[in-house]
Amino acid sequence: MKLLNEELITQLEGIFSEMPSAVTLAVFTQEGPCETCTETISFMEEIAEVSDKISLVKYTKEANADMVEQYQIELYPSIILLDAAGEYHGVKFNGMPAGHEFNSFIPAILETGGASEEVPAELAARIAKIDKPINIKVFVTLSCPHCPGAVQTAHKLAMLNKNVNAEMVEAQTFMELSQKHGVSGVPKIVINDE
Repeated sequence: MKLLNEELITQLEGIFSEMPSAVTLAVFTQEGPCETCTETISFMEEIAEVSDKISLVKYTKEANADMVEQYQIELYPSIILLDAAGEYHGVKFNGMPAGHEFNSFIPAILETGGASEEVPAELAARIAKIDKPINIKVFVTLSCPHCPGAVQTAHKLAMLNKNVNAEMVEAQTFMELSQKHGVSGVPKIVINDE
């Protein structure tokens, strides 16, 4: 079943045409139990078909252990975005970025493709001072209208500082992790697993 209708495809074609450079969607799945792996791959295939500036690569936990380690993939499905040079900027989606999270996924593609919005100089300077590794997990549900803003902000931090990795975590897909971090409302932000 297609998730993108013709009207949305037309809108996305216009949006992606403004992107200066190419983006690769790297999808990681596993052969074992994976609640939304098949649907996530289908969705990413739909997105990649919208623009010739977007390509898709598929990896599995079992066949691509080196890539799993390189990009610190711990949850399945996961999607990372790579720029035209194949560089990873710490932007990760754990679970399918559908529902309201579509509103954080499209801006992440645009940012990775060089269509980024400026950040006030004072804020950029503060972000640049982060000098130790920081992992930001933003727990979301696909029905939460407030979650995409939190995800976008975390991803922006990652794009601006290589010490920051930011992950969307779909709370219902990853219930065990959500329970570990006491997620009772979303968005819930967990920094360095604390």
